[in-house]
Amino acid sequence: MSTMEEVPGRAIRDLYRSYMEDGNIQWRHGGPPIYDQVNELFERERTKVWPKGSLEETVQNAIKTWEMELSHKTCIHDFKTINPEKFKLFVNGREGLSAEETLQVGSYNALLKTSLPKEFQVYEADKESFESSHDIFRSALPRGFAWEVVSVYSGPPVIAFKYRHWGYMEGSFKGHAPTGEKVEFYGFGVLKVDESLRAEEVEIYYDPGELFGGLLKGPLLSDSSNRCPFSKGA
Repeated sequence: MSTMEEVPGRAIRDLYRSYMEDGNIQWRHGGPPIYDQVNELFERERTKVWPKGSLEETVQNAIKTWEMELSHKTCIHDFKTINPEKFKLFVNGREGLSAEETLQVGSYNALLKTSLPKEFQVYEADKESFESSHDIFRSALPRGFAWEVVSVYSGPPVIAFKYRHWGYMEGSFKGHAPTGEKVEFYGFGVLKVDESLRAEEVEIYYDPGELFGGLLKGPLLSDSSNRCPFSKGA
């Protein structure tokens, strides 16, 4: 069953993500993305099925839409899920990133940046570009990285929620062989929205060790295949 719908006279619309069918959008890859594969994973393994129109479903779809815009739209003023003039992203208490800064580095680099000493960094966000960061995780998790809201604790204008993120490591990651096993972690978020439900601040809290524990579980590959094929110079 496809999770895309045809919109008469317009582009295809995803069932969980809005603002993909609007015209005159500057798309990173030439057109709107197709999420059928990760939507299938989400529908098969989600732990919650929220009632249509509920606060939980609204928050879940809003975050999925924001991630879509961040990953596939190149102009911040094409974003409908945020207030670009006020937006800030805070991850694990670090200094906030503006909308333009978040768009420049990409979601993976924004979420995985750490203050740990270099020798303890599994993933060095400052050495990865927007493109290379996405290639690394698409390669490691080829069926996608599904995301769901587990609980919502308060409604707008300050929305607090718990989420779950998961996928299957069926490709290598930073020289570690694929395991085929589920990679999964939980986190918490606080979303401050305006009267139009556009995000002005997003706070995300999670334990990176839960994510990397799954990605580094496989044995190291031989030196000849240790380098990620998508990294610079490969």
